Amino acid sequence: MDRNTLAPLIELLRDEPIAVLSGAGLSAASGLPTYRGADGQWLHRKPILHQDFIRSAAVRRRYWARSLVGWPTIGHAEPNVGHLALASLEHRGAVNAVITQNVDGLHQKAGSRAVIELHGSIARVRCLACGADHLRAEVQDWLRASNPAFDGALAEGVTGGPDGDAQLDEGRHEDFTVPDCPACGGVLKPDVVFYGDGVPRERVDRAMAAVDRASGLLIVGSSLMVYSGYRFADRAHRQGKPVVAINRGLTRADALLSAKVDVDCALALDEAANAIGAPGNAVPTPSR
Repeated sequence: MDRNTLAPLIELLRDEPIAVLSGAGLSAASGLPTYRGADGQWLHRKPILHQDFIRSAAVRRRYWARSLVGWPTIGHAEPNVGHLALASLEHRGAVNAVITQNVDGLHQKAGSRAVIELHGSIARVRCLACGADHLRAEVQDWLRASNPAFDGALAEGVTGGPDGDAQLDEGRHEDFTVPDCPACGGVLKPDVVFYGDGVPRERVDRAMAAVDRASGLLIVGSSLMVYSGYRFADRAHRQGKPVVAINRGLTRADALLSAKVDVDCALALDEAANAIGAPGNAVPTPSR
């Protein structure tokens, strides 16, 4: 990759420590699809809305049927060279926090420790009644046991989403059985922020504090079309700090950027980390 193209990124990384805001584009190299194309438009049907999930048993059946099919893709995904580079940069002291819009847990798998999951984690499921937490991998077994005839859909090559929400034909989930919380019989919900819900204030405050402490902000693989991510670019810009994006195509924050590197974000991170002496193999032991 041309070092001149990467120059703004390398310069930002040398002015440590920086904060990083990551989006679905970073996980594309791990085999997970993105939400939007280079023009900022949706590539899939829009995800389920929070209030629809809460109010409607039919919507919950649709969600969990699609999740049963889509979970193996996201649950078995492995971090790519971009995740590993960020973990290495954190270990070196060049990154003070990774604020991620992703729910896939790949930053932690790569060895990053200072991770703020804005939208939660798809690997956890919470009961809306008693608050009990369950592992998503465990819930997968419950879903399969409750829907033995549905399991054949796993082999049909349906298209998944970046949050494990597979694209199934309407009507395939009408007879789907959703297991209840084994602790109290309550409704189970993935521990993620659905569209239409708000990011918990405590997470926002921690992310804002990380931006405040940083010398600049690096945006990786996000169009920032959703305000929950855009606000951090706006804050850094208002503070007069450099804001650099590695992203293919349009971002909502283009007018705020000091520079944009329009290349593959995973490869760019890997090469930039090596350029400042933080190779991806110099990371803490990844979590499993």
